[in-house]
Amino acid sequence: MQYIADLHLHSRYSRATSKDLNIEGLYKGAKIKGIDLIGTGDFTFGSYIKEMERELESVGNGFYEFKRKDKIDACVGGEQKDPKFMLTSEIANIYKRGGKVRRMHTCVWAPGLEEVKELNRQLDKIGNIKSDGRPILGLDVADMAKLIWDISKDFIIIPAHAWTPWFAIFGSKSGFDTIEECFGDLSEKIYAIETGLSSDPPMNWRLSQLDNISLVSNSDAHSLPNLGREATVFELEKLSVKNIEEALNRRDPSASRVHSARDDGSNKIAYTIEFHPEEGKYHYDGHRACDFVCDPKETKRIKGICPKCKKPLVIGVDNRVEELADRDKPKQNGEYKYIVPLQEIIADGFSQNKNTKRVQETYNAMIEQIDNEFNILLNTPLEKIKQFGIEELATGIERVRKGEIHVEPGYDGEYGVVSVFKKDEQISAKNRQKALF
Repeated sequence: MQYIADLHLHSRYSRATSKDLNIEGLYKGAKIKGIDLIGTGDFTFGSYIKEMERELESVGNGFYEFKRKDKIDACVGGEQKDPKFMLTSEIANIYKRGGKVRRMHTCVWAPGLEEVKELNRQLDKIGNIKSDGRPILGLDVADMAKLIWDISKDFIIIPAHAWTPWFAIFGSKSGFDTIEECFGDLSEKIYAIETGLSSDPPMNWRLSQLDNISLVSNSDAHSLPNLGREATVFELEKLSVKNIEEALNRRDPSASRVHSARDDGSNKIAYTIEFHPEEGKYHYDGHRACDFVCDPKETKRIKGICPKCKKPLVIGVDNRVEELADRDKPKQNGEYKYIVPLQEIIADGFSQNKNTKRVQETYNAMIEQIDNEFNILLNTPLEKIKQFGIEELATGIERVRKGEIHVEPGYDGEYGVVSVFKKDEQISAKNRQKALF
């Protein structure tokens, strides 16, 4: 059975996050988006653990369900999801190694609540896990991994948004050049990396060192609307943390080689759901303060120096991949699909910000009258979407499915800008209203 999973996100206990990111909000948000498996986020935070104990009950094998689900109406037409929770968190590590300051963000997925409580007791002895939902530890990430696996070998550890410049395993500002350089003898337990919003599978497939590493995608959401902007679709024989781990592990333990196809019917990643990487905040090089952006070739020509302020540019993901790649062309090693979030398609059609009342009302109406967001974006027949009453939106969704869009690349913390419609294709005033009444 296939499960759409978003397992890297944050709760209201992290900095700069929405107050709606609690267990109830995540359950509602997952139903609206069409997510089957949703991470809790921030399991290192004590107050959130208490909320989990109040709101969740175990369904076995490391997954939990929302206790009050029968009292929740998420107003979703079509397929009704009953999302299950997995205990997840992101931990930041800032430490010195090899004469360089390293900054790493790591996804940690847990086999159960008791294991989480023991991990929190151990981390509390090392650093401050009480001040923020995403704690910052002055601990080498390899030492942290050993500590985690000493508690339970069933924890899953995945380098988060692996390519972003400032806080990632391959980041241009503070990362490493290989997984082995970072994790040493523990590298054999690192089965996957998270590609992040600014890279996609083909970019990662240019590195032979990642041939036996699974690629996963998640939203890293700090608000409910951003849930599911990226996701991983697992094919599992049975829902369990152990089967998730098996799906991630591409290595053949008997021969230490890559499974060629993973088509044996066992647990596997079916495909990932991807942002267009140009839309990510760190795809190209540049300086946001100087309003300057360029591609890797231009960066090389200007020797990495901003022509406006004469300081070094922030080197983005595309450039860093180019630096570490040992292939000109990607060697495909899995399946993936691109999406543009539905709110962004609507906003572009209306030529408005996605947070405006009109965009939100239209989005809610589409979810209520048609289906959850993933089904609308990926599966719902276009004729059914046209019946909603705004034909231009069906056209926009068709273009997204075909990849017929334009993206101005993001850089230095600035998101890229997606264009689905041309200026003369904006939704008419008449069509803006009629579907809502």
